Amino acid sequence: MNRLAPSRTTRWTIGILVAAFFIIPLGSTLLYTFQMPDGSTTLAHWTSLADPASAAKLRPVWTGLTNSLVLAVVTVAIVLFLLAPTMILVNLRFPRLKPLFEFVALLPISIPAIVLVVGLAPIYLRIARSIGTGTWTLAFAYGITVLPFAYRSIQASIDAADLKTLSEAARSLGAGWPTVVLQVLAPNIRQGLLAGSLISIAVVLGEFTIASLLNRDVFQTAMLVVSKQDPYLPAIFTLLALVFCFVLLLIVGRVGRGARKAQS
Repeated sequence: MNRLAPSRTTRWTIGILVAAFFIIPLGSTLLYTFQMPDGSTTLAHWTSLADPASAAKLRPVWTGLTNSLVLAVVTVAIVLFLLAPTMILVNLRFPRLKPLFEFVALLPISIPAIVLVVGLAPIYLRIARSIGTGTWTLAFAYGITVLPFAYRSIQASIDAADLKTLSEAARSLGAGWPTVVLQVLAPNIRQGLLAGSLISIAVVLGEFTIASLLNRDVFQTAMLVVSKQDPYLPAIFTLLALVFCFVLLLIVGRVGRGARKAQS
């Protein structure tokens, strides 16, 4: 029986439409950063990033970016050291709980951010009284926000690897559970862990609603403040953030290919 497959023309058409969907907005944003109000072209908006006279105007952005990077590190730590081991435990020891765990993990994607904030606000009042109001505490909320995306990335790698056989073989050789998880199982789901970490970083850098409603200074809230003084700077930093995430994506792909070659 002949398989139904799209023609070459269809594939090219879909590829061009998808590329245009991404390239046109990004290209328009890039051209916007080179334009002056009178329509002339200039590099002044980009060179102002290194201009000492713009230091005061850029200070909120650098502060927000630093806070977001700290949040990204803490959120990735939550994904790698809390979510991933729990998923391994559920898949190995409690397979019957897997549907329930998946439902709980995917639930935050269906809850609007503003609803999450309503529920988290009383909790953050307690957190503020106990450990302060540092921006890093926002990682607890971000850990819930990135949960569905990180879960699907890691679960895809877990499904592709025979964790039960690997763990039983390692245990039969005398390895303890920390050794099994860190040296046997983690390398086999490395690509999922890296993808989950990348998605977590991208979500943290792009999140605005929760940080704004909880009065935290992060990258997106800082760009809103700066946009009132200079509308070009948010567009520039948005492009730089996209480049940063794209570079991370290339690194993840390279490391993932290297891991597969090493295993083969």
